[in-house]
Amino acid sequence: MFEKYEAFALSDDAFRLLRDLIRDYSGIYFDDSARYLLEKRLTARLRMNNINNYRDYYRYLLYDRNREDELAAIMDVLTVNETYFFREKNQLLSFSDEILPELRQKNKNSRKIRIWSAGCSTGEEPYTIGMLILESNLFNGWDIEILGSDINRRVLQTARRGIYRQNSFRSIDRYYINKYFEPLPDGSFKILDRVKRLVNFGYLNLFDAVKVSSLGSMDVVFCRNALIYFDMPSKKKVVEGFYNVLPDGGYLLLGHAESLINMSTAFALKHLKHDLVYRKPEFSSQEFSSQRMVSCQKR
Repeated sequence: MFEKYEAFALSDDAFRLLRDLIRDYSGIYFDDSARYLLEKRLTARLRMNNINNYRDYYRYLLYDRNREDELAAIMDVLTVNETYFFREKNQLLSFSDEILPELRQKNKNSRKIRIWSAGCSTGEEPYTIGMLILESNLFNGWDIEILGSDINRRVLQTARRGIYRQNSFRSIDRYYINKYFEPLPDGSFKILDRVKRLVNFGYLNLFDAVKVSSLGSMDVVFCRNALIYFDMPSKKKVVEGFYNVLPDGGYLLLGHAESLINMSTAFALKHLKHDLVYRKPEFSSQEFSSQRMVSCQKR
């Protein structure tokens, strides 16, 4: 889709301006090696807006009344979305075998759980979470809400349709396909409504602290293989947003190639039977009082 037109030349100065603007908007950072990628993929956006050079495009992104729509369109073009059902099985075993039973006990009075799949792409991750919750049989009659969010509107359309082809099933047991999917005549599979109704999808920029805080409290946040696209200051800001929406004792599940080293010391690393996960510490009332006294003394 990106070879249709000859690309407009992207100078060093224009590249740096666009790169910084994209980082400031979304937290996603493109280093110098990505200059050709931006040049190639954004050419169609320039043509669509009748702009013939990147300097004018940069000014358009700064000042035009349609700048927010255009920035969202850029995210559709630039973000890479690679996912599949039941990715990172050891982590999912920890979620099923230990985290879900803990939530069953912890939330037994409210009978409600909320889980956020941040950077959900085409929806395989939040639907996997939904299947695991149903399989657990721990939450019958509970209020279950799984939020799938992404900055790419195109992949969210796919997620809402809930129709998938073979590439999405590379790591799933046939049991789940037979139980939770309807085969379609063209060889694809449609997720069943009993899973689909557990999941709500929405556009969300993880770099928008106000929008993130408006989500309310989440028991678990999945953010797997999304932070790799951020520079360090942006990673710290996004992780702080996760911390703020998690209650004491809430879980943050990152990808296996990711860690919070040099990013945050606010979370505790918790050893579960099948995997290592991050957890927001729980404070007793005495510990909380001590924390407040130290904070007041520092002021």
